Amino acid sequence: MAWMGSTIDPGPIDISVLYDQDNHISSAIWDGQERGVLRCHEHSSMLEQWKLTAKQIELVEKAGFGYFRTIPTISLDNSLISALVERWRRETNTFHLPVGEMTITLEDVVLLLGLPVDGKPVMGVTRTPGKVCENLLGKVPEDLNGGMVKLTWLKECFSKCPEDAPVEETERHTRAYLLYLVGCTIFSTTTGNKVSVMYLPLFEKFDEAGKFAWGAAALAFLYRALGNASLKSQSTISGSLTLLQCWSYYRLNVGNPKFNDEPNDGCFPFALRWKGRASGPRSNSNIVSYRKALDSLQPSDVKWLPYKDLDSSSSVGDIKESLILRASKTVLICFDKAERHLPDRCLRQFGMLQPVPMDVPRWERKIRALDQGSDLSKETDLQLKGKNQAELREWLERRLRIVQVEEVVDEIKYMEWYERITRKFVGRPESLESEFQRIVAAMREIADIADSFPADRMDSRDRKSLDEIKNAAHKSLMDLVGDSKKGRRKIATKRKREDDPTIKDDY
Repeated sequence: MAWMGSTIDPGPIDISVLYDQDNHISSAIWDGQERGVLRCHEHSSMLEQWKLTAKQIELVEKAGFGYFRTIPTISLDNSLISALVERWRRETNTFHLPVGEMTITLEDVVLLLGLPVDGKPVMGVTRTPGKVCENLLGKVPEDLNGGMVKLTWLKECFSKCPEDAPVEETERHTRAYLLYLVGCTIFSTTTGNKVSVMYLPLFEKFDEAGKFAWGAAALAFLYRALGNASLKSQSTISGSLTLLQCWSYYRLNVGNPKFNDEPNDGCFPFALRWKGRASGPRSNSNIVSYRKALDSLQPSDVKWLPYKDLDSSSSVGDIKESLILRASKTVLICFDKAERHLPDRCLRQFGMLQPVPMDVPRWERKIRALDQGSDLSKETDLQLKGKNQAELREWLERRLRIVQVEEVVDEIKYMEWYERITRKFVGRPESLESEFQRIVAAMREIADIADSFPADRMDSRDRKSLDEIKNAAHKSLMDLVGDSKKGRRKIATKRKREDDPTIKDDY
C-alpha cells in the first residue's frame, strides 16, 4: 500500500489503464467534493396501466419482448446505484472493485431480462420523425421536439386497444406499447418523460423486430449511461437500472433486500426473483455505507457464478442459444453508440482463471447513422459502411471472438498487476479516532433507547431482556472508554520515554 505523507494513496499508481482518473467522480470524492445520490431515471411505474389484448401479446413476443414485458417495476435503491457508479470505469467498461474487475455481461442481460443478445445490431436509417409517427402510429403528437415523443402521450392515446380492433389498429397500438416499453426501461433517458422516435421503424414488422439483438443494445446503452454518470460533472443516470441493480443483487453481498417470502427462483427472467421484495428502508441505505462496503469488499462477498444452481435449461427457451455469446469480446451497438464488451477482463464470472488482460485500445464511442439505402438484413450492407465498417465487422464476427480458456494462469500475478493500475478506494479510510467516536455514539444511542423504555409496564421476561441490553450497552461503553484512556496513557508514556529513556511502563 503506497503512502503520500500521512495519507493513503488511492491509486492508480500506473495510469496506463485508468487514464481518465482526473475526470472521474472518485477524484472529486477523495478531495471532499461529495455530489450525493444520483437522480435515477427509469419510468416504468405506469407500465401496468397498459392493457394488452391477446393479439398484442402475440405481437410483442414476435418482436422479442415476450419475457421482458413480464418484469414488474422494481423499487430502485438510488444510493446503491450511485455507489456502484463510483466504481465504474469507462476506460474498461468494468467495475473496479478490491477483488478485481467485474462487469455486466451479455449473459446477465439474457438471464436477468430475457432479452435476445444475438441478431442484427439495433440501428436504423434516418427518417423524418413526423412521417414515422403518421405512418406507423396513425397519429403525430403536437410537441414532437427533437424527434422525441412524450411517454404520457403514448399512454393516453394507445394504452387501451379494443379487443375487436382491426389488424392495422392493433399493430399501431402494439408499436406504441413497444416504443413506450423501451423508452421507460432499457433506453430511458435523462431528458425526462420522453423517448426517441428513431426506435419506432424497427417495430414496423414484428417478425423483423424479433431479429434484432435488443439485449446487446440495452447493454451498450447502459454502458454509455454508466460511463457518463461516472464523470464528476454528472448528477443523473438512465438506462436499464433494473438490470444494474439486479446484477448487483446476484453478484455482490452488498445492499441485498430481505425476502418477504420465498425467493422466486423458478421464474424466468431471473429479475423476477426480486418481485415483491421489501421496498422499505434498508439497513445500509445510504451512499457512504455502500461506498465503505464496496471499498472493503472481500472475495467471500462475491458470487462469481450466481446462475450455476438455477435451472435455466427449460426457462430460457428460444433465447438459450444466444448464451454462447456471453464471453464474446465484441462491440455492442445501439444506433450511434458503440461500446466494447470486454469479458476477457472478468473471466472469473465465467468460471475461468483471470490472467493479466490485454490493453484496451481507446475507441470511438459514436458511429454514423445508416443512410436510406441501407438494408440491415443483408450482411454486405453491414460490412460496407465506411466509418462504421470496423464496429459492424466486429459484431458480425461476434461468434469468432469468444474468449477461450488459457491453460496456464497465475492469478497472483494478475492481482499484483491489478493493485498497480486500479483505484483502491473511493472514500477516504476512516481514522481510528473517527471510528471510535462513531462506535461510542452508537452505543450511547442504544443505552439511551434502552433507558427510555417504561420498565414498570413490562412483564418479568421483557424486563429481564431490557436489563441485559442495558448492562451490555453500559459495559461496552465502559470498556470503550477504558480502552481509550489506556491507549492515551500508552501514547503519553511513549512520548515521555523518547525524551527520558529511564521512564518505564507501569502496565
